[in-house]
Amino acid sequence: MRAFNAELSKLFSLPGIWLAFLIGAFAPAVIATLDSTAQKEEIIAGVSTRLSEVGFIGLGLGVQGVIILGVLAVSSEYLTESSESGGGQQITTSLTVVSSRLYVLLAKAGAVTVISILFSIVAIITTLSATHLILGEYTPVFEWSKLIGVVCYWILTALLAFGIAVLTKNGMIPLAVLIINTSVVSFSFLLSKVTKLALYLPDRAGLEMFMFMSDRFLTPFTGGLVMLAWVIVLFIVAAIVFLRRDVAA
Repeated sequence: MRAFNAELSKLFSLPGIWLAFLIGAFAPAVIATLDSTAQKEEIIAGVSTRLSEVGFIGLGLGVQGVIILGVLAVSSEYLTESSESGGGQQITTSLTVVSSRLYVLLAKAGAVTVISILFSIVAIITTLSATHLILGEYTPVFEWSKLIGVVCYWILTALLAFGIAVLTKNGMIPLAVLIINTSVVSFSFLLSKVTKLALYLPDRAGLEMFMFMSDRFLTPFTGGLVMLAWVIVLFIVAAIVFLRRDVAA
C-alpha cells in the first residue's frame, strides 16, 4: 500500500500530469460542443441522423490525457536528474525503496488506473454538461452502461500506454503511436479494410463498449473482454521484460 501511495504522490508531483488532466477533462467537452452545435443545426433543418452519438464521439477521441498519464508513469522514472540531485534516475531509487520489482510495476499500474478513473469521470461530467448546454431539450439520453464502457475504455487505454512505455523505456514512441492512432488516423480502421481481424485490435474492440459502430462486429461486453485480454497479455510481457532488464541499460 505504501508503494501505491508513493506512486500516486509521484504522479501528482509531475508537471505533465496537469497537462494530461486538462487535455483529458476538456478535449472531449470541446469536441462534444462542436458536434452538438452541428447536430442542433441539423435538428432545426430536420436532417439529424447522429443525435445518439453526440458526446460519445468526444469521449472516444479524447483519451489523449490518459495516454499521456500512462506514458508519464514510466518515462518519468528514466529521466536523468540534474547534477545537483546526483545525476541518477528515479527508477534506481524506486527499486531500492521497494524490494520487489513486480510490486513497483503493480503499484504504478494501480496508480495509473485510479487516476484514469478520475480523469474519465471528470471528462464525462464536462462532456455531458457541454452537450446539455448546447442541445437543451434535444439532449440524448446517456445510458449508464455506455458511460461505464467509457470509463473502462479510458482505463484500458492508459494501461496499454503504460505497458508499451515499460517495454520501450521511452515516452516518445508510445505517445506518438497512440495519440496519432486515436486522433489523426486509426490504424485499426485502415487495417479493417484489409482484414476483419483488425476489428480485434484493442482500440477498435474497446470502442464497441460505448460507440455506435456502423459495422459493429462485437457486442459491448465482448469488445471489452478483447481489449482487456490485450492489456493482460501486454502487462505480462512488460512485467517479464522489466523483471529481467538491467536498469542501467
